[in-house]
Amino acid sequence: MADDISKKRLGRGLAALLGDVDTDAEAVERARSQRRVPIEFVTPNPNNPRRSFAADDLEDLTRSVREKGIVQPILVRPQPGKPISDNRYEIIAGERRWRAAQAAGLHEIPVLIQAVSDKEALELAIVENVQRSDLNPIEEARGYQQLLDGFDYTQQDLATVIGKSRSHVANTLRLLKLPDGVQKLLQDGELTAGHAKILVAADDPAALASQIVDGHMSVRAAETLARSAGEGQKGSGSSQSTASALVKDADTQALENSLSEVLGLLVDLRHKPNGTGELRVKYKTLDQLDFITAKLRS
Repeated sequence: MADDISKKRLGRGLAALLGDVDTDAEAVERARSQRRVPIEFVTPNPNNPRRSFAADDLEDLTRSVREKGIVQPILVRPQPGKPISDNRYEIIAGERRWRAAQAAGLHEIPVLIQAVSDKEALELAIVENVQRSDLNPIEEARGYQQLLDGFDYTQQDLATVIGKSRSHVANTLRLLKLPDGVQKLLQDGELTAGHAKILVAADDPAALASQIVDGHMSVRAAETLARSAGEGQKGSGSSQSTASALVKDADTQALENSLSEVLGLLVDLRHKPNGTGELRVKYKTLDQLDFITAKLRS
């Protein structure tokens, strides 16, 4: 029962804890819990799912903090293992603001103190970062997995808490099955969440990821490439010639992507070493064929 109440409270979102939807009683309690403390009394949460802090974004926030201070208090809890009288705190949500405050040279910061367990601290950290879209896809997936592994959560419970669909949770967790190299590309921002959805369904995600990055492909172009590879494999089984045809250099891929984006149709360019080749434009309806014909005539 206690867990159900906790999940319902958390499901209201971080706004409830930060006062955006307070009742009168909650507003009074929040005011009692809010104070200013020396910045050195606050430390990061070692279990924070967020690991990457973009330097450019942090510089922008630092300038804002230097000019206007921290508008929204940082959510903290008494530091585990320390007496409450020590007034030492661990961040639950708001580590980026804390880092910016350090860089801006602030001596004190506003905090909102909540006495929560390790489980609730992790839940809140994930909710805050997901709501703010601050996590890269792999960080989000690892945060979900932490809750599933460490606490009594189902995927449906998790979906309810973070305000996402169960399919979103399941698909995000699937990213952890990708090869380490592909996960690193997602963490570094070289691949987006849109690319990730394509990669988890690919037969060879590492090869596809390499082609996407080398060709600077948009999500739409990556989808076209993935479909082309899938159709080629279905049509020719395991023939060596078709497998070789699917391995294309970056220039060929870039030209295919450019033509696909202009036409909005699947383009397959097969260039041979002797300088000859084929350009195939695939259509599914007569209207698409009429469109291609009109393009060529014009």
